[in-house]
Amino acid sequence: MKNNIVRRVAVVGLALCGSARADVIVDWNARADAIATEKQLGSPAHGRGLVMMHVAMFEALNAIDRRYQPYRLNLVADRNTSHEIAAATAGHDVLAALYPDQRAALDALLEQQMAAVPDGPPRERALILGRKAAAEILELRRADGSGAADTYRPVTPPGQYVPTTAVAGASVGAWTPWVMSRGDQFRPAPPPALSSAVWTRDLNEIREIGGAGSSARSEQQTTVGRFWFVTGARAWNPMVAQLAMAKQMDLLDCARLFALTSLAGMDAYIAVFEAKYHYNFWRPVTAIRDADQTGNASTPREAGWLPLGETPMHPEYPCAHCITSSAVAAVIRGVVGEDIGTLTLTSATAPGVTRRWTRLDDYVNEVSNARIWAGFHYRFSTEVGKDMGRKIGELTVATQLRPLRSQK
Repeated sequence: MKNNIVRRVAVVGLALCGSARADVIVDWNARADAIATEKQLGSPAHGRGLVMMHVAMFEALNAIDRRYQPYRLNLVADRNTSHEIAAATAGHDVLAALYPDQRAALDALLEQQMAAVPDGPPRERALILGRKAAAEILELRRADGSGAADTYRPVTPPGQYVPTTAVAGASVGAWTPWVMSRGDQFRPAPPPALSSAVWTRDLNEIREIGGAGSSARSEQQTTVGRFWFVTGARAWNPMVAQLAMAKQMDLLDCARLFALTSLAGMDAYIAVFEAKYHYNFWRPVTAIRDADQTGNASTPREAGWLPLGETPMHPEYPCAHCITSSAVAAVIRGVVGEDIGTLTLTSATAPGVTRRWTRLDDYVNEVSNARIWAGFHYRFSTEVGKDMGRKIGELTVATQLRPLRSQK
């Protein structure tokens, strides 16, 4: 299965144009996604490895062509350096450091790509450059907080049972951001009061349309809800590859697009988990079953209510899918504009289904609606998440990997 994923995405990359083979970027992205699938990594953990890999590949390539501001590194390279080998080595070394048990497969992919480039100074310089880019990015993020212990504890009276399944992402909000100045930079206002009109409207909406046996939800809405059970960068990376192909990006521009979407996606996770655990707001499955405890007569209790899917193990507010899709869309809009052609995506959680979009807003809104139809998020939470993501994406494009003055 993993090798099929790699081959499938690599085929997309082979169509990419430019003076250097941009499929090198897509190949390593596919390998990172495949590792995440095999290891069942959580979205933030996968996002952390992905952004380190893509930024390292961008930094190595940009040192050769120097068309953009670097992220943080100050690398210098001879123009007669192999682009493909520099990018491949950077990608390889980041993934090998993060996942040492995968080294044999990573070595094999690197050897395969090196075989296409003749021996000589350009290849040797590229190996040195790629290794340096990877080593410096790994060192930059060595103390980013990702290794901190999870110290979350449920709020409960002493002696009272609570479910013992571990929560997800409790420490992510304290990780060092890549773009934001701090994790709470875009922390939203608190969720609405349980007596408010917004709360009443949105709780009743999800109770009616997000339940496992809902008669209000259409067959199409059910399909879309299940489609978006897919999580993390695997839910947008294939579209990034499609855009690079459609826009005929060369190797450096392809690397930059992947790096920018990875930067925005990772900071979106930091921002959303910071807010989630700050507010610790209850999920619909809890709120609907305990609705009689709020004093709001307009939100009736449904004792046996269950959502369409299995509720994620972290607090509800804001919506994580919504913030990441909006952040990525804002980056795409900032880099290539609104002309995206037709983007397509498949999902392992909805076999045989392909979703298509010709407008970025339609993609973002579908993701948000899907989380309501799945019974996971209130509408106000999806709107807040989209707004946070847009701000993070726009900040990323405005401040990171900017074209040098001569390239504007």
